[in-house]
Amino acid sequence: MYHVYRERNHSEFSRALVGEFTDLDEARACAQKAIAGKDDYNYIIIETDGHVNNYGDLITTVIEESD
Repeated sequence: MYHVYRERNHSEFSRALVGEFTDLDEARACAQKAIAGKDDYNYIIIETDGHVNNYGDLITTVIEESD
C-alpha cells in the first residue's frame, strides 16, 4: 500500500494525507496533482506492508519525495 502525503516546505508538522493507493503509478499521479501550482508544497510517497515494530508503529519506507 502506498500513502501519498503533501507537506509545506518539507515540514513533517504540515503533512497531510492525500490518498492511499495500491498502484505506484496512480500514487505518483495523485501526488503530482496535489502540489501542482503550489511552489511551497512538496509530496512524499510512503510504502507500507502492514507490519509494525515493537512499539506498535507502522513500518514504512519512503519511495519517492519531491524537491
